[in-house]
Amino acid sequence: MRTPPILLLSLLILVLYHPPSSAVDFIFNGFEPADLNLYGDAILEPEPGPGRRYLSLTNASAFSLGRALYKSKVPAKSSASAGGVLPFSASFLFSIAPIPGVLPGHGLAFLFAPAAGTLGATSSQHLGLFNMTTDSDPASRVLAVEFDVFENQEFNDINANHVGVDVNSLTSVSAYPAGYWPDDPSSPFVNLTLNDGSNYQAWVDYSGGRLNVTMAPAALGRKPRRPLISIRLDLSTVFLNEMFVGFCAATGMLVEHHRILGWSFSNSNFSAGDGLITSDLPNFKPSQPRSSSKSKAVVAGISLAAAILVISGAAVALLVVLRRRRRRKNRMIEENGRGGDGAMEDWELEYWPHRIGYREILAATEGLSAKNLIGYGGNSRVYKGILASAEVAVKVFSQSGADEARQFAAEVSSLGRLKHRNLVGLRGWCRTRRAPAAGGGSGDEIMILVYDYMENGSLDNWIHAASEPLDWGSRVRILKDVAAAVLYLHEGWGEARVIHRDIKSSNVMLDRWMAGRLGDFGLARAHPQGRALGTTRVVGTAGYLAPELFRSGRTTAATDVYAYGVLALEVVSGRRPVEEGRPPLVGWARGLAAAAAAVDPRVRGVVGLDEAEAERVVVLALACTVVDPAARPTMRQVARALEAGDEKVDGEDGESGEAWLLDARLGSGMVGPDPKFWGPTGTHQHLTFEELRQSLSSSMTLSDSDIITEGR
Repeated sequence: MRTPPILLLSLLILVLYHPPSSAVDFIFNGFEPADLNLYGDAILEPEPGPGRRYLSLTNASAFSLGRALYKSKVPAKSSASAGGVLPFSASFLFSIAPIPGVLPGHGLAFLFAPAAGTLGATSSQHLGLFNMTTDSDPASRVLAVEFDVFENQEFNDINANHVGVDVNSLTSVSAYPAGYWPDDPSSPFVNLTLNDGSNYQAWVDYSGGRLNVTMAPAALGRKPRRPLISIRLDLSTVFLNEMFVGFCAATGMLVEHHRILGWSFSNSNFSAGDGLITSDLPNFKPSQPRSSSKSKAVVAGISLAAAILVISGAAVALLVVLRRRRRRKNRMIEENGRGGDGAMEDWELEYWPHRIGYREILAATEGLSAKNLIGYGGNSRVYKGILASAEVAVKVFSQSGADEARQFAAEVSSLGRLKHRNLVGLRGWCRTRRAPAAGGGSGDEIMILVYDYMENGSLDNWIHAASEPLDWGSRVRILKDVAAAVLYLHEGWGEARVIHRDIKSSNVMLDRWMAGRLGDFGLARAHPQGRALGTTRVVGTAGYLAPELFRSGRTTAATDVYAYGVLALEVVSGRRPVEEGRPPLVGWARGLAAAAAAVDPRVRGVVGLDEAEAERVVVLALACTVVDPAARPTMRQVARALEAGDEKVDGEDGESGEAWLLDARLGSGMVGPDPKFWGPTGTHQHLTFEELRQSLSSSMTLSDSDIITEGR
């Protein structure tokens, strides 16, 4: 019997166009509460049109954060698809609108996330995607397309108006200025301003291992043929079998509105976005006052007169600038005595923009007056000054030998390029010579560094010299700040890994908000990622030095971790690492019967002390100070453990924040072969804090006194 042609056609249509059972398709022209799960400040608001509601991710306040996810997980991986990742096509209508009288920022993102909620994400430059520890962590399992209106040097942003593809990090794997390519090949690229209040449509398509991102004004009504970004991207290690999909946005001190007006998503239909209604959308552009023809004429006349004045003024200003520049050049030559053995070195040329004239520094500090002296060390003095209407700290090296010159160059070449909120900012530097004595000679060399002024001094003073003890909450917050700074040095600076080599309480400064900032990079060394530093002489401060330094002289990230662990014990206990007549701090803490006994007696029993948190910090500090450097946690694990304990972040498999402290490497590195810590199949099981403390004690083969003796 012959099959009717109409039946064959129907079967063919079913085979070709019926999506797999696991596929998801939806289109929202406006939203209903049942469509989305909302977190943070995200809400649904009515549009001006009848019966439609749009998604507002942030409100008009500073540091607002919102996230909205589809009501259930969507399939992301299938063994039947290439590379295990299902194709998808998403399109959405969005608007980023300024608030009159307020500087705008920061941006929104379309994202895939492994779990519901905000997952500990923070606002401001993190866009509600990550926080300081989850950023750049492969365990985050986040794919995002960001629409960012703030240029952040920390994440190597290309400008303050760009679209970027983010994989587990806000440092985009690919980015391009916001805009689109017209379909006419002869037409130039059209730039678009993301946060001018316009309505835009974006498309994010993934198929066959390629991700395409496209955007255009919603009024265009169609998808440009050429994508804005097109990259090969393997998502098989990013996606779980099912993922949540949605949007997030954040503000900081910069504030703007972030809205989603419509959204489509499909695993099979790459034209689903055509179903979004792009006409009769609400207008979020700030209103402009209307002007009459008469006022236009007045404005035109004023503009013409102003233009004439500007041109005349510019000509005069140019002459003045050229004259001042010539005078300044002559003055700098006179001040700095360049020529002969005072010729500029290569590294000075690279950092010339940070140079500050010696006379400016003398004026800022009232001639390096003794009344402005705020501190001194073995080879330097620090003065308070006023430079460009801002308070600064001026560090003047007392000597000008080879060691001081190396420390000076290290600070300028490292801290001069490092940008992080928990590092002491280097404002500038000066290198010159004093006037020669009457008998002749070249005069002594002067080396000066100018930093941001830290109103609350050093952590060392607050722990050991303050009349009132530092409260517990401030101690933990400062330890988190320092952990974030060291994590940035080890992993966050794209050019190289920086080893600080002198982490200690006197090098942690506190700003006006009592935020911790790590400073003094005189001993810091940078080396390419993946390459170890060579053997050097042992440098640092007694009590903070890792034991392996005395054996090999080799500095690694693990030696910084050790110093951080000592710092953490110092902050918790109020004891110095080494004190005459008392056992070394690390050995003393490890010998205590309970972690609570390590807490500074001045805050023990005071309201605000979290005993469980104190135990976490002590155990973490002990983990950082084990003898075997390979058994220490990384700074990423340290920072995550501190943050997880506070925010109760859940891991991918539902782990509690406590379990984050004892992840696979941290646990297996410190645990001996005792089978009670391993499951029946050999899989790692998380330890309790008491088990970890006991394993740390039993794993020590050297006492601190042995280490010091061996070092000698």
